[in-house]
Amino acid sequence: MSQGISLTFSRRLAVAGALAAVALTASGPALANPSILFDLGSGQVIEHEEAFKRWYPASLSKLMTAYVAFRALQAGEAALDSPIKVTKHAAAEPPSKMGLKPGTVLRLDTALKMMLVKSANDIAMAVAENIGGSQAAFAERMNAEAARLGMVGSHFVNPNGLFSPEQYTTARDIAVLVAALRRDFPQYAPWFSIEGLAFGKKTIPNYNLLIGRYDGADGMKTGFVCPSGFNQVGSATRDGRTLVAVVLGEQTAISRAEAAARLLDVGFAGPTKGSTTLASLQPYGDTETATNLRDVVCHKKTAAEQSEAPPAKTDAEKPKSPYQQKLVHPTLVAVSIGGATGPVPKAMLDAAGNQYADVPVPGWRPDLPPPVGFEVSAEGDQAAKN
Repeated sequence: MSQGISLTFSRRLAVAGALAAVALTASGPALANPSILFDLGSGQVIEHEEAFKRWYPASLSKLMTAYVAFRALQAGEAALDSPIKVTKHAAAEPPSKMGLKPGTVLRLDTALKMMLVKSANDIAMAVAENIGGSQAAFAERMNAEAARLGMVGSHFVNPNGLFSPEQYTTARDIAVLVAALRRDFPQYAPWFSIEGLAFGKKTIPNYNLLIGRYDGADGMKTGFVCPSGFNQVGSATRDGRTLVAVVLGEQTAISRAEAAARLLDVGFAGPTKGSTTLASLQPYGDTETATNLRDVVCHKKTAAEQSEAPPAKTDAEKPKSPYQQKLVHPTLVAVSIGGATGPVPKAMLDAAGNQYADVPVPGWRPDLPPPVGFEVSAEGDQAAKN
């Protein structure tokens, strides 16, 4: 736990927020965003709201990208020190990104840490192309894993979550994916709780504002594009009990952290009860229509208001939220380029065992405007105008 954060204040804020949430819910169901809270150990569902409502995942997609990469490691298709080459296509992806030049080579484990902490779209694409052979082939693997895990309301077309109307998920499906990540690959769990990266002279903080600020927080991911709003998966462990909150469609980076914290506080306030599990929870409500929040979240908003980064405090003595505070002494994990001495991922080898030179380049140059009908927001989310 980093210094400088008052847990007492955090818990008081969470309780007050929970009461406010109850009042809002009582006024009508239209105000409810999709969410789910479950016990990781038992799979028991503690609370859920519109859990099967179709939603745009944004960078929560990178959880599936990580899962596919972990499965590739498990199958011997690659190693942690395998080279991940940044292709021209990957380098052209819009922010959030590391901004590495085409041809840069990283270790696979380094690339995954950058993807999970920085939420780097270019690195996610590089991982996908090197592990899958192409974006399309990797998306097929994402969908195959989703089907195998029982993610009945999800479909993927890219590894980083940049907006596509054909890329969607549900709160329940994200919960299923999180459970699979933690169950099948516990050795990588620490990567989801990294407070920040040290990359050369740069310090890259985690967009998950629960990390280092919420008691016991240990994961897992955030996501944002204008159509999705601010999404969050927050996990925390106390006294050997791990709870996971999935919150979709919040209007700011701060409110999504507070919403996840409120759910977690409710769960930790008492023992898990009931017999409903992620596996037994049955679909309900509107499962076919995806809500587009672009006009709500991004219309006439400043770049800062459309950012995953928390806004600066306006009053140093009275922060509006504990999740608005900068960590005083964050624990950083050092990452760098190079060092990739392991085997080339199998998808990058031809039948003779030779490495492909590159994968297909994008349809338009990165220094030119996007095609007609597309736009890039202040935070770089590429979205079809609608």
